[in-house]
Parts: sequence; structure tokens; C-alpha cells
Amino acid sequence: MKRIIWNTLDEAARRTALARPAQSRADELRRGVEQIIAAVRNNGDAALRELSKRYDRCTLQAIEVSDAEFTAADAKLAPELKAAIREAAARIETFHRAAAPQPVSVNTATGVNVERILRPINRVGLYVPAGSAPLPSTALMLGVPARIAGCREVVLCSPARADGTCDEAVLFAAREVGVHRVYKVGGAQAIAAMAYGTESVPRCDKLFGPGNAWVTEAKLQVSADPQGAAIDMPAGPSEVLVIADAAANPVFVAADLLSQAEHGPDSQVILVSPSASLLDKAAAEVACQCAALPRGAIAEQALAQSRLIEVDSLAQALEVSNLYAPEHLILQVSAARDLVDGVESAGSVFVGAWTPESVGDYCSGSNHVLPTYGYARSYSGISVASYQKQITVQELDPNGLRAIGPCTATLAAAEQLEAHRRAVTLRLAALGVRL
Repeated sequence: MKRIIWNTLDEAARRTALARPAQSRADELRRGVEQIIAAVRNNGDAALRELSKRYDRCTLQAIEVSDAEFTAADAKLAPELKAAIREAAARIETFHRAAAPQPVSVNTATGVNVERILRPINRVGLYVPAGSAPLPSTALMLGVPARIAGCREVVLCSPARADGTCDEAVLFAAREVGVHRVYKVGGAQAIAAMAYGTESVPRCDKLFGPGNAWVTEAKLQVSADPQGAAIDMPAGPSEVLVIADAAANPVFVAADLLSQAEHGPDSQVILVSPSASLLDKAAAEVACQCAALPRGAIAEQALAQSRLIEVDSLAQALEVSNLYAPEHLILQVSAARDLVDGVESAGSVFVGAWTPESVGDYCSGSNHVLPTYGYARSYSGISVASYQKQITVQELDPNGLRAIGPCTATLAAAEQLEAHRRAVTLRLAALGVRL
């Protein structure tokens, strides 16, 4: 990990120090995804079978997961894993149900009622990766808020293994949270199928979930097409920023850094501290722990583009964090709660030495589908609101129009929109009001 002393850098060097690994939107990737989307749009299920054979090395008979496959998956899973999935789902539901938007009705003037009503997005598509490691937790994170929102149809795509089956834990989690239909399709072709529909896969209104560069590019392309589908958020590689003081346990700090570094070679981890000694100890501990990890080679690649940043104070550490806008922010400092008010941009915050980022990934109750690549400056993580449309409703009685009609007419006249003005003044005249 590269060592940086923040106060020796000028503004340009600071921007460079906080730069993410370049996201791959090379022309070759863009064209490749365009070709996959076109193939799925033109050839439907036949394209899905051909692409699954090419990329996932499997021959698909049926594209949709059958009831028998769900039953077999249930039978294969260890009871303790099924119990853990149910336990995590319950906590995720507890938090997301409490945090869900509520209808609003308010009188903004006498006789003027304005409401906000909530309606679920009709059909949503969830993508659960299963490349180097299947992610049943993502099925929980995406499926629980969709169920709370009341989406009428929830479909899920996840890549098939070489034998043409999906990961058993992913299937169990999907069934547990009420996903209606699951398809054994991965990659950009899955995104295309859910965005445009095939003979088997229904067309969805909005797509959710993380993925590799091909999935990310496909989501961006279908969201830019009026005939495609909306998406949850732009995405980039997973990342974490840890703020630690001299009292932090370097073993814990290193473990938190590596928990993100092992996601993939393009992940990024950053440690910010006013303590040079802590930075030294954490760096040594990272090297020691990484050597023992099954995915240590992947983590090493991520660490090569990660940072150790020395600052003058915890206040300056927060400034660095807000500039970076991390997906995950971990506060391993003595008075961690005191720093929370200073957090302006982060996907999710983990407070104190006993709150590893891993609990948010799995079962604290918050969501792990979060904005990355600096998008935490303007986007939020997945919630029930992500699956809903918020519609405003207004209703006036005659007294209400008398109360706010003149204001409306004046503003319409200022904008030289005479038809707008007359839509009000004609009604006021019918009520005997002359402006």
C-alpha cells in the first residue's frame, strides 16, 4: 500500500492520491456489451443459451429455475446456513420496514390538501453475481426491500455453474425473501434479458444489483435507452476507507481493509490516520494477514492501488473521507460516535472497534448494495424507496382556489404563460373573484 503524507500534497496531488482504479469502459468492452444486448434483443432465449455456453461454459436446457431445483437446493444446504439466511433476512426486514417512506397528507393552505402516495414499481429485476464467489447475501439485500415495497413481480438472474444449476444458497435466499421467478443467466446477457424481455425472461421496469465490468456497462447502456430499463445506481469496484487513531487495534484495522481487498483486483482500500505508528503497524498486519487468505492473490492486486494516508488530525481525516466519498466508511477511533456528525458522503458507516464492515454485508440489517466510485456524493444505498414511485396528489375546494389562485396567476403572468394564468382566473371568475 502506497504511503502518503497528506499535508505535503498540493490539490492536484491530493486528487491523484484519492483517484479510483480506472473503470473499464474501453471501446472493446462497450462494443462487446452492445453486441450481447443486440443478440439478446434479436434472438431472445436462443441468444441466452449460446452466450451461457460461451461465457459460463454450461448448456442450459431450461432457463428458468424449476420447483424441483428449489427443492433440491433446500435439501443440500446445511441447516445452520439456512438458519443464518433466515436470521439475516429478519434483521434486514426489521430495519428496512422501519426506514420505509410513509404516505404524507398536509394542508398547505385553507382548502388546499397536498399528499404523497406510494406505489410499488410493477416488475423489478435483481442481479446476483456468482463469478468467483456466489452471493446469497445479495439476494437478501435486493429481495427484502422489494417485498416490503410490494412489487408485483420480482425476478432474479444469477449465472449457472458448468452443470447448468444455480448456487443452492442463492436459490434458498431468493425463495426465502419472496422472489417470484429465478433464471439461470448471468453477465451482460442477463441485464439485456431483464431490460428487454425474451421468451422466458419478462421485461422489467427497473434493474438492481452489483456485477463485474460487463454487467455494469450493460446496466449503463440499457438505462440510457428509452426502451430499456431504469437502474438502481451507477456502480464501480468495491471500496472501504478506514479512519483510525493511535488507540485503534491494528489487527482489526488490517482485517477490515482486507475484507474489501479480497472482493476483486480492482477494489480499493484506504487507511487514514493521524498516527504514523498506527499506519506502520496496520501495514505490517495487512501483509501478515493477506498471506494467510485463500483469496490473498486477489487482495494483493487490490492493495497495489490502495493507500495509507497520514493526516494531522481526525478532523482532517474526515475531510479526506468526504472528498473520497467511500462506499464503506469505518471509524476505528476512541470516540467514534463523535465523528458521525461530520460524515457528509458515504454509502454506509461502521462506528467503533466492534463494528466490522462484514456485519453490514450480511446481517446487521442495513443494505450492502451501495454507491461506489464516488457516487456516494449524490446517491444512496438500496432501500424500500428504491422500489417505489412517490406520487404527489393535490385537491382544492373553492376556498382553496380563492386562497392560492391569485399567487398562481401572478407567477404564471411573470413567466408569460397566459394559458396557465387563465386556467386559474376563469375558475376564480366563476367563483365571483376578479383579479
